Amino acid sequence: MSNTRRDALKSFSLGALLFGAPAVANATPENKPVTWARGIENQRKADLGDGRFLNPIMAGDHPDPSILKDGADYYMTFSTFDAYPGLIIWHSKDLINWQPITAALTRNIGSVWAPELIKHNGRYYLYIPTKKTTAPDSKTTSWVIWADDIKGPWSDPIDLDLPAHIDPGHAVGEDGSRWLFLSGGDRVRLSDDGLRRIAEPEHVYDPWRYPDIWDVEGFSPEGPKVTRHGDFFYLVLAVGGTAGPPTGHMVIAARSKSINGPWEQHPRNPLVRTTSLDEKWWSRGHATLVEGPSGDWWGVYHGYENGLWTLGRQTLLAPVTWSNDGWFDFGGGDLSQPLAKPKGGTPQDHGFALSDDFSKDKYGIQWNFFNPSADEAKRIRRDNGVLHLTATGEAPSSSAPLITVVGDPAYEIEMEIEIDDGARAGLLLFYDQKLYCGLGFDKDRFITHQYGIERGRPANPYGKRMLMRLRNDRHIVSFHTSSNGVTWKRFDRGMEVSGYHHNVRGGFLMLKPGFYAAGTGEARFKNFKYRAL
Repeated sequence: MSNTRRDALKSFSLGALLFGAPAVANATPENKPVTWARGIENQRKADLGDGRFLNPIMAGDHPDPSILKDGADYYMTFSTFDAYPGLIIWHSKDLINWQPITAALTRNIGSVWAPELIKHNGRYYLYIPTKKTTAPDSKTTSWVIWADDIKGPWSDPIDLDLPAHIDPGHAVGEDGSRWLFLSGGDRVRLSDDGLRRIAEPEHVYDPWRYPDIWDVEGFSPEGPKVTRHGDFFYLVLAVGGTAGPPTGHMVIAARSKSINGPWEQHPRNPLVRTTSLDEKWWSRGHATLVEGPSGDWWGVYHGYENGLWTLGRQTLLAPVTWSNDGWFDFGGGDLSQPLAKPKGGTPQDHGFALSDDFSKDKYGIQWNFFNPSADEAKRIRRDNGVLHLTATGEAPSSSAPLITVVGDPAYEIEMEIEIDDGARAGLLLFYDQKLYCGLGFDKDRFITHQYGIERGRPANPYGKRMLMRLRNDRHIVSFHTSSNGVTWKRFDRGMEVSGYHHNVRGGFLMLKPGFYAAGTGEARFKNFKYRAL
């Protein structure tokens, strides 16, 4: 390679790191750029329509995927952290195109980390680890909820009293016994009905350890998933830390002929790992094996998109092959290139329109409160295409905004907002109560939100009603306002938000668009519009 070519590649990779440009790896051998298919509202989607797909299969904040094959149907859910209603269950018949069907968790029991969705003896179960938050019912433990129909109703959460572990992975032993495998290489025995633990956690596996010279966040064995295939139980888990250095998170595996061990390390560990900052997907790990529609095998795991930590961890799909030695391996490389779709599945539309005229109830499926109180949902009232939101708190930090997950690196949102005399409202990009940005207003002044604090308050010429537009163009944020939706005025403050993410703030969250109402009285919202750029 010439020095000129090498220098050009270094420069391009630096640009990808700083500004979220596509990495060099995201090109075909013929140097043609790879682009996603575009769906509803120009949202990107994985299915390219030609028998191939391009990751992610679930764009935006869909971390810690837990996938269930149930006959010809597939169901998947993800960590939803402080967003409630939580644990949205998605449905697919081809592993590529997904539709939401319900939010299984409605009561705020804490910040939800790495759930496990399973079916056993005709009943569906969700095992849910949580971290304590400020919500009264929240605590650090693991819970279980169940349903006889995947669409619900789901039961009220049952506390399993597991305060020292995260990431439960359900397994059934050769004798029919039920277990949860836990972080750190531990496990705990469950009752036959799966609704309580009947013993203390025990250590059963010492995970494979990477070389000390690798750049990782920490050892952190987590996300254990058990699959029985042939003569073996296969234990798949993550080590290396979830975020931090992009080369840290990885997938490892072990196997045993008994649920009780001993566990033999996979000879080719790690099976998945980002090795270069030039790769399209960073911090790849937390995998689950799943059989495809035609009997082939696949794995789902999550990763951060190069330069786009703000989108959170996104769900990736990779082919899995079984070798003559009885071990499996992941394919697909860094997953920047299109792959052949799983054979035998039935496609459907993917995703849904994020634009909302508030004629239908999308609470839980699209809109979620951040760390809501027990009666937070009472703040919402829909009437004739208007969403009425009772004002509370003094700012987005104390008003439980309504937020939504999006999967595009660049997009616009737009909305008509009207407020009562004592109310304040506006559009946001919200990470958590201490890190957000946006533009709000009261009847006299604008309110600029930046770095999680309220800054300038220039005069508001519109009074109590205006149309507001927020554009996030690969981390460059701008605002426009209008009185009639025809003539728009650019607001005189722009923002750059590439640092609004986990490696700065912690929490493993996503910078989500949304809106809020603070103060007294209420705010009224009409015609939320979304468009990917």
